Amino acid sequence: MIRLYLDEDVPETIAMALRLRGYDVITVKEASKKGFTDLKQIQYAASEKRVLFTHNIADFCKIHSDCVNKGYEHSGIIVSKQLPIGVIVKALLRLLSSVNYGNIRNNVIWLSDWIKKEE
Repeated sequence: MIRLYLDEDVPETIAMALRLRGYDVITVKEASKKGFTDLKQIQYAASEKRVLFTHNIADFCKIHSDCVNKGYEHSGIIVSKQLPIGVIVKALLRLLSSVNYGNIRNNVIWLSDWIKKEE
């Protein structure tokens, strides 16, 4: 099962909703990493084998590109623009039940690809 690490721009209610459904989720605040650089966040997520979920699309897509260009690995990044919490939770549940860690590792996944039209 994929384990998530929620960036500090993601509402904590998303973590609570996913935990209620059995997912292993921690937040930046819970990991005592609030205020750390984006690079430190992705390094921490990788050290814990957690996929990072963020709304900070531009910065984390750049970090991903830098990792690819330099041959560094990461645990994967899920990016999403800010949407209603219910829409995000439903899309994350759909994604998490459909892919495995190997599919996400060293990749960027766009949550918008997992949102149904009626949401």
